[in-house]
Amino acid sequence: MAETSVFEVPGAMVLLRGDHEAIGEAAAHVAGLPMPETRQITGGAERALAWMSPDEILILAAEGAGPGMARALGEKLTGVHHLALDVSDMRVRLRVTGPYVREVLAKLSPADLAPGALPEGEFRRSRLGQVPAAFWVSGPDSFDVICFRSVAGYLRELLEHSAAAGPVGHF
Repeated sequence: MAETSVFEVPGAMVLLRGDHEAIGEAAAHVAGLPMPETRQITGGAERALAWMSPDEILILAAEGAGPGMARALGEKLTGVHHLALDVSDMRVRLRVTGPYVREVLAKLSPADLAPGALPEGEFRRSRLGQVPAAFWVSGPDSFDVICFRSVAGYLRELLEHSAAAGPVGHF
């Protein structure tokens, strides 16, 4: 399926852990975005703020911004129990584009990827094959996927293979 492509999106990722009520305002301030609701992502292609779990937020920003953002979070959260860490070298963001992108991911994930089940703005943590990943709709025919750098090559090949096999069903 030549219409589907998979490529790495360069950028920084900053992980922030702690009680959402205690850390949410700082995350929103440093990211310059509204705090997302449960299983949501706010922002756009250049900068985003994602709900990862009840005690974890992920900030996506421009390449090289990670260390400064982690430092700014640490300063803003002085005295508040938290972890602010630049994970840019640990994780990779892939973009999968094409007219059958939902089907490509659906062949690999147990999550329901139908438009009504995973609308734009919703952030999902699941698996693609046996790889832990997070993903969201990043455009009309695109998904962004985050995974550990150690499995990024394998996941990219898995996504490309899923696309090459052609669509199975259609949403």
